[in-house]
Amino acid sequence: MMGASSIGIAGCGIGGLAVACALAKQGHSITLFDKFDTPRPVGSGLVIQPVGQTCLGRIGVLKAALERGRAIYQLRGHESRTGRTVLRANYGAWGGAAFGLAIHRADLFECLYDKATRSGLTIVPSTEITATVLEKDKRILCDQHGQSYGPFDLVIDASGAKSALSPIRTQALPYGALWGTVEWPGDTLLRPDCLTQCYRGAHHMLGVLPLHDDGRTAIFWSEPTDRLEAWFSGDLDAWKTAATKLWPDFAPFIMQIEAHEAMTVARYRHGTLAQPWGERIAYIGDAAHQASPQLGQGANMALLDAAALADAIRNGPIALAPQAYARKRRLHMQFYQAVSRVFTPFYQSANPTFPWVRNNLMHPVSQIWPANRMLTTLISGDLVPTGV
Repeated sequence: MMGASSIGIAGCGIGGLAVACALAKQGHSITLFDKFDTPRPVGSGLVIQPVGQTCLGRIGVLKAALERGRAIYQLRGHESRTGRTVLRANYGAWGGAAFGLAIHRADLFECLYDKATRSGLTIVPSTEITATVLEKDKRILCDQHGQSYGPFDLVIDASGAKSALSPIRTQALPYGALWGTVEWPGDTLLRPDCLTQCYRGAHHMLGVLPLHDDGRTAIFWSEPTDRLEAWFSGDLDAWKTAATKLWPDFAPFIMQIEAHEAMTVARYRHGTLAQPWGERIAYIGDAAHQASPQLGQGANMALLDAAALADAIRNGPIALAPQAYARKRRLHMQFYQAVSRVFTPFYQSANPTFPWVRNNLMHPVSQIWPANRMLTTLISGDLVPTGV
């Protein structure tokens, strides 16, 4: 490793915390800024794929994450009208070493945050970074009040989809989702080690994601983005009735939702930063690329970005690390961004042709070797080299 450097990180989410932990382990002086009074996560359940688990292991938080999460061995989806399976992807043998790690975002955040606070780095709360200024071979960070911080040898923008630093341009996707956390019911026939989804064409998608052995479970309901806000003033019982009609097995889960406020809105955008670096600055996670959640790669991509950037900084020199990181991640990032864009309409769109193709062509082919192995590798996150 080259000499220790001063590094400023904007954003205390999954990517920001992961890269902070990795760089603190290398001996760098890390200052992490977050806009919240007390750094906290946003969202509900997610799945850390095998390559993301490897990244967690490298920074020493995988064991804690495994204790807070739930092993998922299969992704399964069916069409509501026929009950026909139209998606099935296995990680490997049931109970085997390969699995997706389903975990509540708050639990993953706590694992990373605890590691960060024990790593000796500095966390500055209530500070929203809105600008950065290059001065010679250093960068200054500026907050919402005009206060300056630094100078830093390198700045990392991990401030997410609404980054004020990133030049990324994105397109809003037509469908979002409502997420809630409930308890696993005792009267369900669904498997507690499987992500199960139900589709009505491609305009309705609902699902159940077990999160922990203690029974915590995430549920989600797809909704056109322009109807998300209106949902909160709609008839909750009518919504439950409609969802249960689509998928009777969803009833014991959704009936636990007693108020609109129990559900959280998730909106999605798609876009890729062509050059996720600048002089003495690197962009990671949603500040560099945004996509739909169909492949379950969001948190994965942030963790891979963090690991690749940490590797580039360790191998130095730090002035060239942003470019080196971008080269390492380019193939994987571009591939998964492209696949996400192509796949999304088959699961979330108003076009009737896409679900027909999904049900009658894509799924049957995906169950035949070698397509079935490719599907597993695609979901696992390493169908192409990750750069880590």
